[in-house]
Amino acid sequence: MSAGGETVPVSGRERILVIKLGALGDFVLAMGPAAAIRAHHPHDEITLLTAPVFAELAQAAPYFDRVWLDQRPGWARPWALWRLRRKLSRAGFTRVYDLQTSDRSGLYFHLLWPARPQWSGIASGASHPHANPERDSMHTIDRQAEQLRMAGIERVPASDLSWATGDVRRFNLPKKFLLLVPGGAPHRPAKRWPAGRFAQIANLAARRGVTPVVLGGPAERAIGASILNTVPQARDLTGKTSFGDIVALGRLALHALGNDTGPMHLIVASGCPATVLYSHESDPALTAPRGPRVTILRRADLAQLSVEDVAATLPLG
Repeated sequence: MSAGGETVPVSGRERILVIKLGALGDFVLAMGPAAAIRAHHPHDEITLLTAPVFAELAQAAPYFDRVWLDQRPGWARPWALWRLRRKLSRAGFTRVYDLQTSDRSGLYFHLLWPARPQWSGIASGASHPHANPERDSMHTIDRQAEQLRMAGIERVPASDLSWATGDVRRFNLPKKFLLLVPGGAPHRPAKRWPAGRFAQIANLAARRGVTPVVLGGPAERAIGASILNTVPQARDLTGKTSFGDIVALGRLALHALGNDTGPMHLIVASGCPATVLYSHESDPALTAPRGPRVTILRRADLAQLSVEDVAATLPLG
């Protein structure tokens, strides 16, 4: 498997391209469709075109033979578009599954004129269009499953990230711990439950003998430090975990609590019971992680969501 390189495929194998650029939650939700595409093309060569941030995760997945990284060329960089067109054309893809279905991936379809491959997606002129005018009102999982059915793939499993694992022994965590994911997109603060309430949950967990473990990227370090300052029994892992680490921690955790953010998709896909918090900023009917042990709590304003209502969903009795 390679990231970005061009290799010669084995003779007789069809060349398949899957496009999935992001964001993290969407990438996780696309792993079920990726598994279905691999099952449908068991002997063909499958290339994934994705964002650089997902390179390590993509290369660990068992669904792809090659991983190409999308550098987001646009009309302001015509030479980059030309290089991408040449790369796509030379690869000789026979079919493309566009799981991004965005203006960007539609542009890539038009770059391949006039020798376009079979194309599953919504680009005008696609050979296998997702011809449902209500597609934008469907949950991502249902939408992609229907898109693949229209392309001849009948069965799409749930996302399984059993192949994505990190070695979390270095964190030396106790047996019983609760994952807290207080972060979210910096430009969408309304998607975050107040950080002080995560600290209250951490305090409640610690009093019940469950260690709170705070996850997040570098942007959440201040929140992690604040919770640790309030609840010394907590463990602050903000800025210290890879995607694989988050999956591994999800497998071991008693439960997870977090905002509508990408790491919660990783955690749910690991099989961890979870409580996910939603505001008016996003619709769980369209984007929520799905699993047999997932509780969705939604308030128009997350400041209206009480600690008591959240605590009632957690196994801290």
